[in-house]
Amino acid sequence: MPRRSKGLSATLLTGALLLTSLGLGGIAVSAGPPAPHSAAARSFAAAHSGHAMAASTATSPEDPDGDGYILANPQVTGVTPSTQDPPHRYFHEFQANCSVSRTRPDDPIVYPQQPGKSHDHTFMGNTTTDAYSTTASLSAGGTTCKAPGDLSGYWMPTLYNGDQQILPVGPQVIYYKAGVTDYTSVRPFPKGLRFVVGSPLQSADEFRSHPGFVEGWECGDSYFNTEFPASCPNRPDVQLNIRFQAPSCWDGKYLDTPDHKSHMAYPVVKPGTNDNICPADHPVALPMIEFKMAFPVNGDMSKVRLSSGTGHSFHYDFFNAWDDRTLQALVDHCVVGGLQCDARGYDETHPEAGAALDEHYRLP
Repeated sequence: MPRRSKGLSATLLTGALLLTSLGLGGIAVSAGPPAPHSAAARSFAAAHSGHAMAASTATSPEDPDGDGYILANPQVTGVTPSTQDPPHRYFHEFQANCSVSRTRPDDPIVYPQQPGKSHDHTFMGNTTTDAYSTTASLSAGGTTCKAPGDLSGYWMPTLYNGDQQILPVGPQVIYYKAGVTDYTSVRPFPKGLRFVVGSPLQSADEFRSHPGFVEGWECGDSYFNTEFPASCPNRPDVQLNIRFQAPSCWDGKYLDTPDHKSHMAYPVVKPGTNDNICPADHPVALPMIEFKMAFPVNGDMSKVRLSSGTGHSFHYDFFNAWDDRTLQALVDHCVVGGLQCDARGYDETHPEAGAALDEHYRLP
């Protein structure tokens, strides 16, 4: 497939496409990012609280012509969305349990090669993720995930209570599920696939109606909140939680696109049924990622905010760097196999099925 003709310079095209995808008529360009974690950095984040985003002025080294499109190699062609209805299974999933690795105002998807240009992010999984991350650098890094083969980068805007960072404690739950009815059609992510889920610029209504919205912000007995609750029960067992799902249908062509979204799509309902299938222009069924995050904050929530703005600016990023064989084993055993697996690929309700990984979370 031929590459897009740039016409404009890479910098102008990338900026123009970003602005178009975000619906902006103007941009806020920083003269230079402040030092990470400084008071100036916090002010910088507040100034970029979901109302404007600086245009990217660089592209990933994996995008040599700078047009924002990163081709998959190989591409997946000749696929049509599966309309099969396999035997019903209540679950077809496994968990990637990953802890926080670092925080910094970087985003290697939206602002590659531009350290400090993003609002502050809380990174999980790969321990090396920063503005300069590529598929190769992540693949050579370490991980906070239970499975050593999961070298992927996961990140979201940092949560604050006033000026204090509130970071999730311990392994967080990142589900890998079947988003389509034919769970047997799900295949692993291609190495290097990356995308953004949601947007820091979305409105409260857009956040609430987003196809990835599951429960919104919740704490105690308060659920489905678009913004942070005014208060949460002040008990040790109460945390602020959110669940949000990612698109799981791929176009089979690109690992990234200029808006970091259009190569992915959410499943659609097959007409006349309750079955979920991939749309024709995104026919490849991949695992559906679901963030289930828990933040240790409760009581008075009046000063709780995200580095990207209010509660409805929540979004997250994913950059796949799984070991191919490990991811294949977990997808085949748990998703295609119709099991409810932990991070080892073990379903305690079906012990006869065994586990995909050994006691060290590695391939046996």
